[in-house]
Amino acid sequence: MAFVSIFPFVWMVLGMTNKAVDITAGKIQIGDQFVINFTNLFQSDLNFTRALFNSAMIAVITTVLALIFSSMAGYGFEIYRTQVKDRIFNILLLSMMVPFAALMIPLYRMFSQLNGTFLGINSFAVVILPTVCTAFLMFFFRQNIKSFPKELIEAARIDGLNELDIFFRVYMPSAKNTYAAAAIITFMSSWNNYLWPLVALQSPDKRTVPLVLSAMGASYTPDYGMMMCGIVIATLPTALIFFLLQKQFVQGMVGSIK
Repeated sequence: MAFVSIFPFVWMVLGMTNKAVDITAGKIQIGDQFVINFTNLFQSDLNFTRALFNSAMIAVITTVLALIFSSMAGYGFEIYRTQVKDRIFNILLLSMMVPFAALMIPLYRMFSQLNGTFLGINSFAVVILPTVCTAFLMFFFRQNIKSFPKELIEAARIDGLNELDIFFRVYMPSAKNTYAAAAIITFMSSWNNYLWPLVALQSPDKRTVPLVLSAMGASYTPDYGMMMCGIVIATLPTALIFFLLQKQFVQGMVGSIK
């Protein structure tokens, strides 16, 4: 089973060194076309370099904003609990049952009313804002805060800290593992997001990596060697972040369940 799971990645890496003809023929050997495929990728009209920059900018901004606002929301729902807030939180959880495909048309109509501003269709803000504060992340942080010692908050209040200082100076430093786990989930989701950017970003210079990779495969004669090279490059950021924060990710997930 491990071999079956790993084989597509091995074939992908080997494919980036071969011609498109060899890939379609099922050749599973190291070829001599890596430099050519790599050069063609960055010299093509698809502007892969710009797509990498767009995806990185969207993913980083989304991750930072999501960690701040979602953690503040989860913190507020748990520390300042009331019956009304619990009901609101339950309604937010119900929103997780609605597929995103059902929300695309309302979102598109809402943002299209703001055309001409930085929030209009074909702006990066349209892609970032809907994912800044999600029900899953709020639930994730709230579950982690349940195990946070409330005595620290009371002690900080006695020392004269206001509520924002308690959040930023007491809670956040002690929840590094939770933030690391949430950062991995959010970054990977934003980096691999395809459907909403396909609808919202209509200019070629604003396309993200998944959109460019899709355009490569939609051509009349796809260059699979160049395509495999692009897929490998697109996989590296998420894989690197996951392996660097793997320990914190596991600890954060375990901590959120307790």
